Amino acid sequence: MARVLTRAAEAGRPADRAPAARRRPRYPRPAVRAALLGHLAVRAAGVLLLAGWAGPVGAAHRLDGMWDAHWYRQIALHGYAGTPPVPGPYGPYEAYAFFPGYPLLVRAAALLLPVGAAALAVAWAASLAAAGGIFAVAARLYGDRAGVCAAVLWGVLPYAVVESAAYSEPLFTAFAAWSVHAALRRRWVAAGLLCAAAGLTRPTGAALALAVAAAALLEWARPGPGAAGRRDPRALAGAVLAPLGCAGFVAWVGWRKGRWDGYFRVQDAWQSRFDLGRSTLLAFRRLLTAAEPVWLADVVAAGTLLAAVLLLALSALRRQPPVLLLYSAAMLALALGDAAYFTSRARFLLPAFGLLLPLATALARTRGRAVPAVLLGAAALLSAAYGGHVVLVYPDAP
Repeated sequence: MARVLTRAAEAGRPADRAPAARRRPRYPRPAVRAALLGHLAVRAAGVLLLAGWAGPVGAAHRLDGMWDAHWYRQIALHGYAGTPPVPGPYGPYEAYAFFPGYPLLVRAAALLLPVGAAALAVAWAASLAAAGGIFAVAARLYGDRAGVCAAVLWGVLPYAVVESAAYSEPLFTAFAAWSVHAALRRRWVAAGLLCAAAGLTRPTGAALALAVAAAALLEWARPGPGAAGRRDPRALAGAVLAPLGCAGFVAWVGWRKGRWDGYFRVQDAWQSRFDLGRSTLLAFRRLLTAAEPVWLADVVAAGTLLAAVLLLALSALRRQPPVLLLYSAAMLALALGDAAYFTSRARFLLPAFGLLLPLATALARTRGRAVPAVLLGAAALLSAAYGGHVVLVYPDAP
């Protein structure tokens, strides 16, 4: 892994200082290869630690069957109507809380593989596609070396173990990264279609739809060159397409439940609602004042949220493109404002890859290759150890 990270750290040329709008994207094969191999190396370290901790069978069982992964497997096997609700303290837990994009792909892959292997295969392939998309966005804006660092950084986050589990975050991040990349290239129809696909994968597709639609409408409202000043209809099409996936699934659940707010009533069982951050503030106060011991996961979640706020401020100061900055801000607002499980907030922020770009550019500017390789290698080991704690020790959902 150290050799791969060293090669990843030195790959690519430093970012030039021309404005991003004037640069044309160039992705030399060595930089792409370094980004993907670096991401694979750090995620392999996490999976291997799990296998050494719980045994290969035990690790695979947890990765493809814990918590949300179990629901996705049941939906892939039996569909929504065939997955029975589970009694809960606030009402029955129902499959309608989970978006269909990931289980549909698992169902397709299960034609060739056992369902557990299919679930992991889809998640791992999506994780690699997401790393490629993160590289593409960062490389376009800041150069190839920053792109490599961003792709590897995404694989060493505290909750990066979810990138190797049968969860929907890897697939959503892949769609989100490539949608943002298409928007940066002003390919609005592609951006809208990818955003719609992301919206069929996770409810946070609403955050991406807001960012892509807003950027597309700004482009559409800007008169084109020439005397005619015609507006680009493709930008308007992208804005219309962007929210269709998320809105369509929410509307479908409402139709199935016989009420327009059916999806939100399903979420009541998980106590998942937007309360403008009240629950988050109470959780922070409890962490600071509780006399009893707290779980490490609570501390990590709190630290992740605070770091995300700081990184968003840095992203704004460095004038990230509006589509990327708005996406990061919307994702952070949803994580801070949700009333459900506090420890899951760090996982909810996994797809907010734009927050990593200030760190990636700082790593890319370091001289030589040793410092980025050492820092990323150390982060990979810490992420692997914490991932083992989350999957095998912590008693609640990641």
